[in-house]
Amino acid sequence: MTAASPPLVFALSAGRALGEAVARAAGLELAAHEEREFEDGEHKSRPLVSVRGREACVVQSLHGEPGASPNDKLLRLLFFLGALRDAGAERVTAVVPYLAYARKDQRSKPRDPITTRYVAAFFEAMGTHRVVTVDVHNIAAFENAFRCRTENLQAAPVLAKRVAELVGGAPAAVVSPDAGGIKRADRFRALLAEVLGADVASAFVEKHRSEGRLRGEALAGDVQGKVAVIVDDLVSAGNTLDRAARACLAHGAVRVIAAATHGLFAGPANAVLAASPIERIVVTDTLPMPRFADAPLAARVERVSVAPMLAEAMLRG
Repeated sequence: MTAASPPLVFALSAGRALGEAVARAAGLELAAHEEREFEDGEHKSRPLVSVRGREACVVQSLHGEPGASPNDKLLRLLFFLGALRDAGAERVTAVVPYLAYARKDQRSKPRDPITTRYVAAFFEAMGTHRVVTVDVHNIAAFENAFRCRTENLQAAPVLAKRVAELVGGAPAAVVSPDAGGIKRADRFRALLAEVLGADVASAFVEKHRSEGRLRGEALAGDVQGKVAVIVDDLVSAGNTLDRAARACLAHGAVRVIAAATHGLFAGPANAVLAASPIERIVVTDTLPMPRFADAPLAARVERVSVAPMLAEAMLRG
């Protein structure tokens, strides 16, 4: 690929909205491709433009939604990456803002699978040169699992800018909803303090999970009289955020805001968060905004875009 040949950008159907935003931020248009469905549920995808000798980037988040599981999206992405390689692409980059199966990155029980490593093997088998993600669950496990080039982007600067606007001039504290997220929360705290031009306190909430059950409500740190900003990598069922928000208010926080990179909003999230005291939930557009059954909840959730950040990473190759 030469300087005169920018990468070709593809977006499979499940990721088209974000793909269009990434291409637009890069000053490019999406390259044409075809996706066909067969009667028995099989499918095929192919580029409709020549990719020979070019770098091809494919945008696709691997989240589950009605009618499309993470498994289906992963397989479609892998097959398309393989088709690009077979068509002569010099380099193939998978832009996967939300990477499925990244949460199971270590053995917590005997004979547990390490699915992050298995997913990495799939990408490598398709001849993928580079995998770009955003705030993968465990960066060390992610980097160790892949043998091809990886790049994990951080959405904290984008989120911190919007959170600072919501906090205003009030004193703030950044809260990790569990001990495992303390480093993530501390990085966010430093960014938020820089944007606000003021000191920001820190705290974390005790959390224990076993067999799908969530326990722990103790809080360590100072949130008294402050806006509590709960920071996590993703919002799934919402129980972790809700539990942390109630703990913050019980310890004297005056308001609670949540910031997370990936807004899954899965399972009971609608009911849990509709009843939660969280004032605002800020997520990015790594995933599409779900349709909330509760209108007041929809008004409390907003998205900021990581498309410019993804475009920059894609262009620098």
